[in-house]
Amino acid sequence: MKFTCEKAILTQAVSLASRTVSPKSSLEALEGICVRAGMGVRLSGYNLENGITVGVSATVSEGGSCIMPAKLFSDIIRKLPDDMVSIVVDDNYRTTISCGISRFSITAMTAEDYPELPDVEGDYSVKMTQADLRKQINGTIFAVSENQARPIHTGCLFEITGDDVTTVAVDGYRMALRRCKTSEENHITLKFVVPSVGLKELEKLLNDTDETVSFTAGKKHISFKVGDAVLICRLLSGEFLDWRRVLPTENPIHMVAKTSAFAQVMDRMSLVISEKVKTPVRCTFQQDGAEFNTASTVGTAHDSCILSGDGGELEIGFNCKYLLDAIRAVPDDEVVLELSNALSPIVLTPCKNDGSFAYMVLPVRLKAE
Repeated sequence: MKFTCEKAILTQAVSLASRTVSPKSSLEALEGICVRAGMGVRLSGYNLENGITVGVSATVSEGGSCIMPAKLFSDIIRKLPDDMVSIVVDDNYRTTISCGISRFSITAMTAEDYPELPDVEGDYSVKMTQADLRKQINGTIFAVSENQARPIHTGCLFEITGDDVTTVAVDGYRMALRRCKTSEENHITLKFVVPSVGLKELEKLLNDTDETVSFTAGKKHISFKVGDAVLICRLLSGEFLDWRRVLPTENPIHMVAKTSAFAQVMDRMSLVISEKVKTPVRCTFQQDGAEFNTASTVGTAHDSCILSGDGGELEIGFNCKYLLDAIRAVPDDEVVLELSNALSPIVLTPCKNDGSFAYMVLPVRLKAE
């Protein structure tokens, strides 16, 4: 195998492929980056759960394939001078890497033992902007469950209906929902759950641009195409929570808050709350405002926030972190706080009532003062 390409291009490709290389595996081949040269050059990293394949613009003199030691190969390429990189692999997998006056000789492995990444076949491919998909992930992934007793909830649910894409995450204490439009009109209905580990990798590939990302869901895997990179994730199987049934829609109390002001209050309250003893925040919703109090072994805190509407002197407790996470995820300057009683969840919805997001946090039972 023999090819040449620009150092900057190769560095980026190696960095992307390295993200899904298995640090330790019973299959030694998975601890390296698979390099294949033919009509072009493709680099792959795979850990049997997620895989990334990246196309590289290169001049191929001789085709072939091998597995490069991931960390060493990455370090060498990254520290080469800014010039054209030449890579030559002989029949014994002795590899020569040259760039300017720099020259390295390392040993690669045969690619015969490298497993093929799953071939994802689906009836439909969905397209949306990278910025929109990144917001969908960032606005929900924080609420994904870490409890392996219900594996289906360790990922985000995606529902595609026509040109609507809805993403939902739940962990038993809260729910996060974001909704946006696809880049083109579809007449399809899809539902699948992507593991949070795969979504975190996808989030790193996406940029806040109008460039398109496309994804295709198969029976067991999903592929995301972002520029020259393709990410393949194993889908989760099982019955996801029926979020429509648990999300309250008839809350009698509606109050409007400035998102940043509400977030600042919750952030200040969190300063005296210990991670070990998650003392709740006592919230009292009044006419055109709310009072917040908490007391822990660290200290006490009191604060208030101006709101629009009448809270009817409702007193309710919340996990401060969960409520703060929800407020920080709100994309708008203002948010509607929907409440019912001290034992019912709070729901954060958009003022424009377009269904673009919904954040639900269950209350914490308060002790008598």
